[in-house]
Amino acid sequence: MLIRKATEKDAVDIARVHVESWRTTYKGIVPDLYLNNLSAEEREQNWLNGIKENGVYIAEDESGEIVGFATGGKERTGKYQAYDGELYAIYLLKTAQGKGLGRKLFEVIVDDLKKKGFNSMLIWALADNPACHFYEKLGGKRIDTAEIEIGGKRLGEVAFGWQGFDV
Repeated sequence: MLIRKATEKDAVDIARVHVESWRTTYKGIVPDLYLNNLSAEEREQNWLNGIKENGVYIAEDESGEIVGFATGGKERTGKYQAYDGELYAIYLLKTAQGKGLGRKLFEVIVDDLKKKGFNSMLIWALADNPACHFYEKLGGKRIDTAEIEIGGKRLGEVAFGWQGFDV
């Protein structure tokens, strides 16, 4: 398994992993109609922009296939003075989970944020996302909750925070 910084040519595969991982991770949480209508083609341009603007890292399997990604940067809302960085997204294909890749992607984002001068970080996750246990295992503390709407359904979100990057 290899973790490396994404290049623009990776945008297609990042978009594919994004859509596939949403469909498996959020099945039964996010409405099926919404998940079925997700399009990798529509997300590709967003990922091209994300690669240019933020640190995006990918996980590749032994055959070189992209099986996961993570990205982060400055905390986006400005509401959390104690948290200057943010892990924007971290996703793995279901077949790549449980192999330590999530932790490696998490750590590379922490390192990237440190190099950029950030001293802390938060991430927002759907409250019913099984990954909430992953964030807690990595030392994330629940710091806030919110509600969002996805596909016409109100869903709870939880913010996890890390001070001083003790992971």
